[in-house]
Amino acid sequence: MSLVPKKIFYVKGKGFSTNSELRSFEQALRDAGIEKFNIVKVSSIIPPFCKEVSKDVGLKELKTGQVVYSVMSKISSNKKDKEICASIGAAKPVKAEDYGYLSEKHSIDEDPGIVAEITKALAAEMLATTHGVSFDPSLNIKTKSFTESTKVRKDGEWATVLSAAIFIL
Repeated sequence: MSLVPKKIFYVKGKGFSTNSELRSFEQALRDAGIEKFNIVKVSSIIPPFCKEVSKDVGLKELKTGQVVYSVMSKISSNKKDKEICASIGAAKPVKAEDYGYLSEKHSIDEDPGIVAEITKALAAEMLATTHGVSFDPSLNIKTKSFTESTKVRKDGEWATVLSAAIFIL
């Protein structure tokens, strides 16, 4: 069996808990729709010919309890009024036979729009440099980002945000 993913989709979620950080993470997984899977974190390559599908299509192809490979960004905090943010950036050449790159970033009290732009730029730069060229915006690379953020509502209450690229084998 080949472990090269054939498809990819993206999710994001947020969760809160007065009990624990772990519970807020579980709530974020539920919000993202990926709580039923055994998630294994992997690094950052989008394989050649890996087709992007919608979240709804992707979730239908997975089974409860399945081991799922993911590039995930997540952050938690219990400090009131802190804005937490998790983002995944994706860069993919236009040619399907070339591989792409994913980047992840999480932050506290950073503008989510800026974080999203940073993850797109990081993915594009890392992709360019793995091909041995300096990043140039004129390169034929498609970029996007998937970002989730929230403010911690009160001291002692945990908040978690996540953004993830989910691979389907």
